[in-house]
Amino acid sequence: MPYVALFVPQFVVVVQLGLVNTLAAIILPVLVQPLCVFIMRQFAHSVPFELMEAARLDGAGEARLFFRIFLPLTGPGLATVAILSFLASWNNFLWPLVVAQSQATYTAPVGLAVASQSSNTISFGLLLAGAMVVLLPILILFLFLQKYFIQGVATAGLK
Repeated sequence: MPYVALFVPQFVVVVQLGLVNTLAAIILPVLVQPLCVFIMRQFAHSVPFELMEAARLDGAGEARLFFRIFLPLTGPGLATVAILSFLASWNNFLWPLVVAQSQATYTAPVGLAVASQSSNTISFGLLLAGAMVVLLPILILFLFLQKYFIQGVATAGLK
């Protein structure tokens, strides 16, 4: 389903919850995205059932199974979901522009766009420096999680 189709109902829900002009209104809608749910589902199905069953026979509880066996095996999937979710929320322009109604809650891309349009003259040096500030977190996150991201994308559909 296209994002635009969900935009108005999502905004109505945010208004009814009283979250307009808060950081929660910007963060909450991007926590559960269909692509991320699909990727994690595929990784969950790739964990061998025999491994989980053997750990249960050895006396491991559900919490230990989850933290000591399941999470390490789904690390590439979690890294992929983290990168995709962060990228979607960081680069999202329209939703924070509508929901954040004061400068205190603007995201970096929205703040950069508003700052570049607020004066009659455009300082291109300042605008490019701001663009680098907006780009750096994405670049740093990708560089640190590159190995896991590539592994996660390559094995997301494999069983």
